[in-house]
Amino acid sequence: MEYDALLERAYSSLPEKAGSAGRFEMPVAESFIQGNKTIIKNFDEICSKLRRTPGEIMKYLSRELAVPMGREGAGLVLQGKFYDRALNEKLKKYVGTYVICKECKKADTKIMEVERGVKVIICEACGARSPLRV
Repeated sequence: MEYDALLERAYSSLPEKAGSAGRFEMPVAESFIQGNKTIIKNFDEICSKLRRTPGEIMKYLSRELAVPMGREGAGLVLQGKFYDRALNEKLKKYVGTYVICKECKKADTKIMEVERGVKVIICEACGARSPLRV
């Protein structure tokens, strides 16, 4: 009986279980074509959901799509015509490589440079570290 009381007291002194309010939802690019340019109008929102700087995502998209791009307000302007499907495929690939933890599959990660030119993805949920090829 005393054991149960001690156990109950121990459980009551523990903090509430910390965790994300919900599952990670992959952001969807909302774009439109204007002349010979494609504009992703919710680029800032995508960056904040992925917790990455606009420069990192721009560098990746520019390399993957092989086009120059620039910022315009909260949006991103790509030189060329691209449809939502192609843009969202590239974003999904980015998330799989640079955002999702390889161990626990959560999106609570950050990228740090440990040495000159060597970057690792660090999971804030499980503490795993994975090297990144940049």
